[in-house]
Amino acid sequence: MFDLADLAVPIIAAPMAGGPSTPDLVVSVGEAGGLGFLAGGYKTPEALADQIREVRAHTDVAFGVNLFVPQQPAYDPAAVHEYRDRLCAAAQRYGIELPPIRERDDDWFAAKVDLLVEQRVPVVSLTFGLPSADIVGRLRDAGVMVIATVTTVAEARSATDLGVGALCVQGPEGGGHRGTFRVEDEPETTPLPALVGEITARCPLPVVAAGGIGDGARIAELLARGAVAVQLGTAFLRSPESGAKTAHKEALNDPRFTRTVVTRAFSGRPARGLANEFIATYDTAAPSAYPQVHHLTSPLRAAAAERNAPEDMALWAGTAYRSTSADPAATILRGLWKEAVARGAAGGPDSGNRADR
Repeated sequence: MFDLADLAVPIIAAPMAGGPSTPDLVVSVGEAGGLGFLAGGYKTPEALADQIREVRAHTDVAFGVNLFVPQQPAYDPAAVHEYRDRLCAAAQRYGIELPPIRERDDDWFAAKVDLLVEQRVPVVSLTFGLPSADIVGRLRDAGVMVIATVTTVAEARSATDLGVGALCVQGPEGGGHRGTFRVEDEPETTPLPALVGEITARCPLPVVAAGGIGDGARIAELLARGAVAVQLGTAFLRSPESGAKTAHKEALNDPRFTRTVVTRAFSGRPARGLANEFIATYDTAAPSAYPQVHHLTSPLRAAAAERNAPEDMALWAGTAYRSTSADPAATILRGLWKEAVARGAAGGPDSGNRADR
């Protein structure tokens, strides 16, 4: 079974749903000594299977797949209908019609688990909660390392009790969705280094630190706090291997976008992105309803991307977004690790295992 401690470079490319995490990005990061992740969220099982085959056609190194754990349908239908009405003006501006409200969506979770068991994917991470012990057991029995995304000590303890192999500890500084177990939860604000320290002191599992990491100094700090690896997403968004929309890549380096904020406006779940006009207009009205709100705004976001209109796009980004580079993913990874080593990051389980590559 895969062991995080065996990574030549303890840097993971975060699974970024919606297009950024391409097979090319996974391969590039893996070949450079890190661990790449495919984002299984929002994909059909068939599309995910195609991406797994593409990765394996180009590399023999380990990689991971992330799945969204299905959400309990606990939301206020009236609030979602009201939000849909508010969005109609934006839809008219783009000449599109909003879809009907989707009451339930399990994102083909069971079929994707079957696929990953059959394919014996080396690593599977889970976001937005925990599945049943049976599912974790099936993955483990297939030789899959299971990582649970957690945002609090309580969530970490629940994941540990379930029998997962490692924890991805996600701090408030990270871009995109915060992986709280419940949609309605307001994310805690404990900074990532402190959160990693709290969880490593209470849970025996290996910890991957994630959220707002943009330089070698922060990587070295988190490894010193007890993390065995770090996970970065925003850092790779502008790379040529990233599948992020052009407008999204450009916005990360655009002086018009001066800060990130946490909002439910695009999906109904708390998520961090660049502050833009859509968030300013709709944030206070957005209900806690995922994936209902996600499906409502999806065609709006797609239309905005087609028109290169970042003010209406979900420009997911962590707090370190200004440090991003348009270099190839392997160059980014190696540069970050070189910085981390210069800042005192340990070379791995033995002094020669994690070389300055």
